[in-house]
Amino acid sequence: MPGSKAVDRSQMKSETSSDPTVTRSHPIEFETRPWGSFSTLEEGPGYKIKRLVVQPGCRLSLQKHRHRAEHWVVVAGTATVVKGRRRLTLRGRQCTVIPRQAWHRIENRGREPVVIIEVQHGAYLGEDDIIRKQDDYGRIEPRAASREPSRRSKKAPRAASREPRKQAAAGRRK
Repeated sequence: MPGSKAVDRSQMKSETSSDPTVTRSHPIEFETRPWGSFSTLEEGPGYKIKRLVVQPGCRLSLQKHRHRAEHWVVVAGTATVVKGRRRLTLRGRQCTVIPRQAWHRIENRGREPVVIIEVQHGAYLGEDDIIRKQDDYGRIEPRAASREPSRRSKKAPRAASREPRKQAAAGRRK
């Protein structure tokens, strides 16, 4: 074909950087957090793909989600992952699945940023689907605002509801 050149791809330099904090994708969204940052790379019905960067010495809140599960793949650094009562150490190319409703967190105890690709899947993927149990940055909401049920005994409401009945019955006897 006139004007076209054949390209020998074996002679081309790789355009990928050895620096894991540099990407060639175009994020849909980028947000900073006290622990680092995240970029939303792709989103579709029932799934969202994010790139998390956790700075050295930082960690995410101990949290769970009502409506989504997450799959994490470490692409750089060494992550300490709390998953339920277990503590895992994940290095590059290692992964774990965080089930819906499981308490979890990522910690970076190293000197280099930890980079994780997170695939969320579930019925609802909003950032407000986070219930925090512990947070280094003061982001825990009061129990009522977090929609976490209280651990109050079921007997307390019954006892309170019986009192008006006793008073009403005593009033009828007079």
